[in-house]
Amino acid sequence: MFRHVILWQLKDELAQEEKEKVKLGVKQGLEGLQGKIPGLLEIRVYIDGAASSNADVMLDSVFTDEDSLRNYAVHPEHVRVADSQVRPYMKTRICMDYEDS
Repeated sequence: MFRHVILWQLKDELAQEEKEKVKLGVKQGLEGLQGKIPGLLEIRVYIDGAASSNADVMLDSVFTDEDSLRNYAVHPEHVRVADSQVRPYMKTRICMDYEDS
């Protein structure tokens, strides 16, 4: 299995109410990809971090292998969600991909 983990920080100029709406949209959009992309085994988005967190959103996803992750990155359903619900609102992105044995 291959794991893909991302931490995002939302743009500073977003009002708190807008941040909550964006976080929920990211969660619904990305978790809605479950069952639509070959090789995507699990996808979870966390939006309720503790006060000690310095990230706003975390994606934790599992793929059958690294090729499946590469296919996910360019899959039209993923690109649609990323372009409409994720990328426009994020200030920073930190990613770690690794083989999870």
